Amino acid sequence: MSRYRKIDPRIWNDARFRLLTDNGKLAVFLLLTHPNMTALGAMRATLPGLAAELGWSTEAFGQAFAEASRLGIVEHDAEACFIGLPNFLRYNQPESPNVVKAWAGAVDLLPECDLKNVVLQRAQGYAEGLSEPFARAFREAFPKAMPNQEQEQEQKQEPKAKEDSPKGELSPATVVAIDRTECPHVEIVALYHEVLPELARVSDWTVERQKLLRKRWREKAERQHLRWWRSFFEYVRGCDFLMGRTSGRDGRPFECDLEWLVRPTNFVKVIEGKYQPKAGVA
Repeated sequence: MSRYRKIDPRIWNDARFRLLTDNGKLAVFLLLTHPNMTALGAMRATLPGLAAELGWSTEAFGQAFAEASRLGIVEHDAEACFIGLPNFLRYNQPESPNVVKAWAGAVDLLPECDLKNVVLQRAQGYAEGLSEPFARAFREAFPKAMPNQEQEQEQKQEPKAKEDSPKGELSPATVVAIDRTECPHVEIVALYHEVLPELARVSDWTVERQKLLRKRWREKAERQHLRWWRSFFEYVRGCDFLMGRTSGRDGRPFECDLEWLVRPTNFVKVIEGKYQPKAGVA
């Protein structure tokens, strides 16, 4: 458990946070400052238990929590009693490699579920994004989560195909591909909700939808890493048309969703930059 953590004052500038009611904001602050919140930004807890700590009814806290969940500020697995804050590490980065090594103890405090795997993947991405000592500390703390050294060297020697990059945004050369053929549907859906909370949420990830995403995942090695998908969704976030910020040919705004994005024709057009403004167009 983390004895203290940081709350960035810019939280009041965050569009999603401003959409919360007063109860929603208080629920988020409770989670951010809860004594049981681990250094990974996740903990074992139940909504009725958290409601009791505030002296609220379960229904009242559930409504406040649901606000934050719909906006992608929190993530929850009720069956596993798992609660997480997707952006926690962004504002509570490890101060030293030793802190990263201590994450192993925090993981042991979290209940087994798909979201726990998401948290671990997210932590890996943050550690690797800092510097080599932090990345090395993560590899030492979680050796089973990393490909072996021989695989890493082979991957580094593989040529990087630049044509798969959304124009002007994502560079596969910066993405480390891993030997993973099974598509992590839950993790990618969670990333979609985190990065694109304004778009339609996924309520039923059907078998047909799973097939679409699985094909996009397996088409190229560069895509077999959650960091690639985070970059892809961040790229989509910058496309005014896909986000419904501009009108289409019929004069009405269009908003994509995850199923639309992973359909083959749409996916290729997004990758090729077809939905970015043309030169000279504001």
